[in-house]
Amino acid sequence: MAEKIIMPKQGLQMTEGTIVEWKKKEGDTVKIGEILFEIETDKLNIEIDSPVTGTLLTIIRKEGDIVPITEIIGIIGDPGEDISRLLKGAGEIISYGDLEISASVEPGKVPAASSKVRIENARLVFSTPRARKLADEKGISLNVLAGTGPEGLIIERDVKNYQLVPASAATPLARKLAAKTGQDLGSVVGTGPRDKVYCADIQARAATPQILATGESVEIIPLKGIRKVISKRMRKSLDEAAQAVHRIEIDMSEAVRSREIFKAAERKISFNDIIIRAVAEAIRLNPVINRQFRNESEIVQFSDIHIGVAVALETGLIVPVIQHANRLGLQGIHAETQRLAEAARSNTLHPDDLSGGRFTVSNLGMYGIDNFTAIINQPESCILAVGAVKDRVVVVDKEIVVRPMCQFSLTYDHRIIDGAPAAEFLQSLQKLMNNPYLLI
Repeated sequence: MAEKIIMPKQGLQMTEGTIVEWKKKEGDTVKIGEILFEIETDKLNIEIDSPVTGTLLTIIRKEGDIVPITEIIGIIGDPGEDISRLLKGAGEIISYGDLEISASVEPGKVPAASSKVRIENARLVFSTPRARKLADEKGISLNVLAGTGPEGLIIERDVKNYQLVPASAATPLARKLAAKTGQDLGSVVGTGPRDKVYCADIQARAATPQILATGESVEIIPLKGIRKVISKRMRKSLDEAAQAVHRIEIDMSEAVRSREIFKAAERKISFNDIIIRAVAEAIRLNPVINRQFRNESEIVQFSDIHIGVAVALETGLIVPVIQHANRLGLQGIHAETQRLAEAARSNTLHPDDLSGGRFTVSNLGMYGIDNFTAIINQPESCILAVGAVKDRVVVVDKEIVVRPMCQFSLTYDHRIIDGAPAAEFLQSLQKLMNNPYLLI
C-alpha cells in the first residue's frame, strides 16, 4: 500500500523545512531506514531515513522547495499502484472562516480575493485589499510575490512592480524563487524546452557575478536558510526586547593559574569552560536571571539551568545548548562543549541539542576582540559577551601592576530583569572568576 512521505518535524520550534536533496529518484527502490532525502531547517541540515520499503513513485516537492511540516512531499508504494487517493484535493480551495486554503494554485490563476489572508501551497500570504484586487486583474498569484510592506505584507506596489512572465515560460518554483531573490524573470535565460526557466536557472543566475551600472562586478547571494532565520530573529529581538547592557572587567589571574594547574594534571580545561561553569553557578545564586517573557502577559521562572554556547559556522551562527549546566563539573562542561562544537561543525547535531536554552554565552576572545555587545537570543532574556584575556596595567591595593584582564558585557531584557539584579549577577560572576576553585 502506498504511503505518504511528509516533511518531518525536527525540534519543537520547527515549522517548515527546505528540501536540500533527494537521495533517490522517481522509480528507485528504497528500503526502510535508508537515507531518502536531506532537509535544511532554520538551525541545521538533517538526513531523513525512509519510513517504509518500496518504490519512490513520485516526488511532489522538489529540491529547493520550502515546505511546512507534515505536508506531503512524495509517495512510496508498489510500481503501477494507483496513488490518486493520496493526491485527492489538489487544486481545490476550501473556505475556512476568513481563510482560504489552497492545496495548489496554478501559476497566473488566483482564487477570488475576498479574504484578508490566503494560504497558498500551505504558506500564509498577507496582503492588502488593493494588492489582491490588482493581482486578480493581472492574473498574478500572490504566492510568487515578495512583500515589501511591514512584516512582509504584500502591498499594491509589489504587484505593480512584478514582471509578469507567461506561465509557459517559467516553472512555479522558478517564479517563487525569482520573487524571493528579487530577480526579473524576463532577464533570466531558461535552459528548458522553448527556453523555459527552471529553478536551477534562477539559482545559477543568483550565483553568477553581475555587473552594476558603475562597471563593478558583484555576486548576488540569496538570503535563505540559517542566514535568513538569523536576519529575522535578530531584528525581531531588537524590536521586541527592551535590551539594556551592563559591563564589567574581571581579573583573570586565578583563572589563568587554575588552568595551568589543570594543564599540568593533563586535564584539558579552557577559559571558556571555566566561564560557562561560573555563569551556571552565578545564575544559581541569582535565579532572577533564569527567566523568560511569554505571551506578553507572564514571566516564566525556571529552576533548571541550560546554557547556550554560540558557535560560528560558515553558514551562520548556531547556539547548541548545554543541558543542566549547573549539575556538571568543569570536566563535564568541557566534554559537552567539545561534543556540541564538533557536532555543529560536522552537521551532526540533533534538534534537541539546539533547544531549551535559557542563557547564552558568546565568546569572541579567540579573535582578539576586547569587548562587544551581543543581541539577546530570544526567547531567552540574557546573553553574555566575553572578550579576550589580555595583560593590562591596573591598580591593585594602590600599586600599579600588570594583570590578565577580561571584559564581560551582559545584555538583558529590561522588561523582566532590572538593572540591580543584572549587576548582582555580574558581581557574583566576578567573585567566582576571582576564585575559580569554588567551581570544583
